[in-house]
Amino acid sequence: MNWFWQRRRPVRLLRLRARGDQSDAVRVDFAELAPDVEVFLGQAAYLQLGYFETLTRLIRRTPDLAEKEALSLAAGAALKKHRGIVDVMRSRGAEPTELMRPFQAHLDEFRWATLGARPRETMLTVHITAGMLDDFYVALAATYGDVGRQVEKVLRVEHDREQLVELLTSTIEEDDEMRGLLSMWARRLVGDTLLVARAALRIEADDEETIEPVFTALVSNHSQRMTSMGLAA
Repeated sequence: MNWFWQRRRPVRLLRLRARGDQSDAVRVDFAELAPDVEVFLGQAAYLQLGYFETLTRLIRRTPDLAEKEALSLAAGAALKKHRGIVDVMRSRGAEPTELMRPFQAHLDEFRWATLGARPRETMLTVHITAGMLDDFYVALAATYGDVGRQVEKVLRVEHDREQLVELLTSTIEEDDEMRGLLSMWARRLVGDTLLVARAALRIEADDEETIEPVFTALVSNHSQRMTSMGLAA
């Protein structure tokens, strides 16, 4: 599916800052690689809606009350981000469903492909993929002026996944078999998630070296998340 309008675009600047890094962000100049702002908004909003759906489905499958509470906090944060981006769309006079619809099938396919067979795998999926893609869309937001700044503010709202991380960390510390399984699962998630980020840009064969620093930074941030849980990246 072609996600992007076929016309020339101005040069835009994509930057990514590693978590806790106070030095200069990784900066990459793009010529005709970033999507139109409507495409950016539609993708970013539908991703957050998808995370909300995944987490609420998991709430229904989870009997433990403490786990339900942890999942509900993360689901609420994803819904808040979705609604924040929808508000940006409406402030521009756009209909949110029309901007999101072109990406529904593709992003649903990504979401279903990365659902785990076990609740802990699905929790890890949300933490890893949402973390990487929030980083990516925050970086991409820098190319859209005031609209981008509004979206960046929305995406930087607290994700409320700390309790999920605590559940995952406890499992990893207590169960060697699950530690190995979750490590392998997370490594698979990286490739699938980078494909989603790559698909959000107009990339030709000779653009690969240009975008490599940004994807390297995404993986670096991912490695920090893994290490903080006691998993090998």
